[in-house]
Amino acid sequence: MAIIVLGGLIRAISHIYYNGYLPQPYFYDPADTWMDWFNTADWARDAGVYDSWRTVYAPLSLVFLRTFGMSRCYEGGGLDSAYYARACDWPGVVMLHAIYALDIFLVARAYFKTDRSTALPRAIAIAMGLPLTAALERGNLIILCFTCVILAFGPIFKSARLRWLALGMAMNLKIYMIALLFPQLLRRRWRWFEGAAISAVFVYVVSYALLGRGSPLEIYTNIVAFQNQTSPNQFLDVFYQATFAPLIQLLNNQSFPVTSLIGSQNVETLLIVLPWLLRLTQLAIFCAVVGIWLRPEVMSMYRITNLGISFALITVESGGYTHLFPIFFTFFEKWKGFWPKVAIICCYALSFQFDYILDRTPPLVHDSFFNNSTIFVTYYIMLGSFIRPLFFYMIPFALSCATIIAVYRDIAAKGWQSRHRFRHDLPVFT
Repeated sequence: MAIIVLGGLIRAISHIYYNGYLPQPYFYDPADTWMDWFNTADWARDAGVYDSWRTVYAPLSLVFLRTFGMSRCYEGGGLDSAYYARACDWPGVVMLHAIYALDIFLVARAYFKTDRSTALPRAIAIAMGLPLTAALERGNLIILCFTCVILAFGPIFKSARLRWLALGMAMNLKIYMIALLFPQLLRRRWRWFEGAAISAVFVYVVSYALLGRGSPLEIYTNIVAFQNQTSPNQFLDVFYQATFAPLIQLLNNQSFPVTSLIGSQNVETLLIVLPWLLRLTQLAIFCAVVGIWLRPEVMSMYRITNLGISFALITVESGGYTHLFPIFFTFFEKWKGFWPKVAIICCYALSFQFDYILDRTPPLVHDSFFNNSTIFVTYYIMLGSFIRPLFFYMIPFALSCATIIAVYRDIAAKGWQSRHRFRHDLPVFT
């Protein structure tokens, strides 16, 4: 499966060479490459970043982009300024790809230190797979957040304080990374929880002082507004999504003629089945969490953390490249047992950079960033838009089933008599 991922990347590169743009399911606008980075960097130098642009980024992201970029490339402001900066701000381009290279190195090191027999194919799936390469193509700060997550949870740092700092930075880069913090409580890691929380507050205070804007109230207000405004109105908006939520919204608003493609009965069936798939997965995770609370020593910290971040990402749509985090944690699982194998296979499937064509549209004229010219682009209705979220849901569902089975076997074998394993807990929790 890693060879398939490698072949998919070669195919994507050849598609750029012959057609001038990346194939689906990469982002549909061939002129918008890296613009998550440079558009945000442009606004990072604007006093209206929170009240006009209404960004949901914490100050750390904006401070980082202002520091590692050439401010003279952003003079003038506006979207045209961001496109100009992409050609001018070479330190930003270098930093973007340096972070990507660092992620590859850290992932490979983490897996080789954990299990050499599976390290190479799993590192290839992460480094060359769809989530990380899609994030690179967008220039999204998730690649920097991923660096911090590797340092916080991978076998890289021995110092707990450095791990806390890394997680604190991750939470300041992507707000939903707070879901990585609370699973620590299931293992009674109170000091770890407190240290990481304090680090997050410390990083926020320092970055807020440096930027001078981005209060908690501003960020919260913008997050609420962002969630209310993000509704897909065309099939291009569900090319590469993490969950079924955008597809459900698309089926509901009927702005795209889905009914004519799959029939009204199938649309009604999907509107019933897809929400239930989410609820079933959430229920499985909840049951697994109860089991972990009863027998925390049965599960590895990788799986516990994985279930936490997966619950957050299946509940709130955050983009397809967020698959990166569950894949990273799942690849620490051993190839042993039915349910872990299902989860690992789903991770490889989510890493594939190609898709199966169901239908196509007439060619459209677009500008291309890669060959700096005007090209014809053909868009396709792909099978992956419908089943990729299902693979994502299967990861936490499968790991939850494996967890419930492991907890049941542990209770059946050891009962409730000896709880010597909890001797370091506070009395109220024993």
